[in-house]
Amino acid sequence: MSDFETIHLTVEEHIATVILDRPQARNALNRLAYTELEAVFRQLQEDPDIRCIILSGKDPAFCSGDDVKELLTGDANTGGQRMRNVRPGTTPAATAILDCDRPIIAAVNGAAVGWGMDLSLFADFRIASEKARFGELFVKRGLVSDVGGLLRLPKLVGPQKAAELLFTGDIIDASTAKEIGLVLDIVPHEQLMEKAKALAVKIASNPPMAVRYLKEGLRRSYHGDYQDTGNWVAQTLAILFQTEDHREGVASFLEKREPKFTGR
Repeated sequence: MSDFETIHLTVEEHIATVILDRPQARNALNRLAYTELEAVFRQLQEDPDIRCIILSGKDPAFCSGDDVKELLTGDANTGGQRMRNVRPGTTPAATAILDCDRPIIAAVNGAAVGWGMDLSLFADFRIASEKARFGELFVKRGLVSDVGGLLRLPKLVGPQKAAELLFTGDIIDASTAKEIGLVLDIVPHEQLMEKAKALAVKIASNPPMAVRYLKEGLRRSYHGDYQDTGNWVAQTLAILFQTEDHREGVASFLEKREPKFTGR
C-alpha cells in the first residue's frame, strides 16, 4: 500500500511496518526521504485502524543519518543552502514521529548513526539485530544532535554515558547498546522482524485507547516537552552550519580522510 519513493509501508492486523528504502545509500535521508517520513507518520496517526508501528530499514542498514552529499555540502542546488536556512522548531519528521500516539518499535537491523540513531530514539522500543551499530556522529560534522540525542538518550543511558556518546561520536555495537540500556533486546539478524512483530502483536491485542493514553502519560511524566529543545537545536544549527569546522567535517567525510578542526 506504499505510495512513497523512499519508504515501503505495509499494514496487517492493525500493525503498520515502515521500512526506509534507500539501501544504495544505507538508508541515508535526503530531502524527499525526510518529507516522506514525516508524511507517513502523519498518515498513520490519522488511521484509527493502526495500533502499533514497526520502523526499520532495508538491509544493510537501519538509517545512516543525513545524505551528506545532498544535504550538508555547500552547493545550494543540492540542498546546502536549505540546511543553512534552518527553520525554528524541531525537525518536522521528528515532530511527526514524536507526536504519534501509537507505540513504535524500532527494529534496528544495521547502522543507526547520526540522525539514524536519533530516529531509533524517537521510538518507544529498540530491538537490535546482532549487526546493529549506534553512533551520535553529529560532533564529527561540527553539529549538535536532534532532540533524540539531547532529550531521550540521557533518560535511557544516563547523562554521563550520553555525554560520552555525544562528545566523542563513538560507534557502539549491539552488545554495548544492550549493556547501557539503549536497546530492549538483541536477536539474530534473521529473527529481528519476527521478534518485533511478536511484541507488536502483543501490544496491538490490548485496548487501543488505553495504550495510546498510556503512551501519552509516559511522554508527560518522563520525556517532557521537546519543543523548547527543538527550538534551541534549530537556532544552534543555524550558527554551526556557518563554521569552518562544519565544512571540514563534511569535506573530510567525503574525501575519506581524518579531519583537522580549528575551532572556527
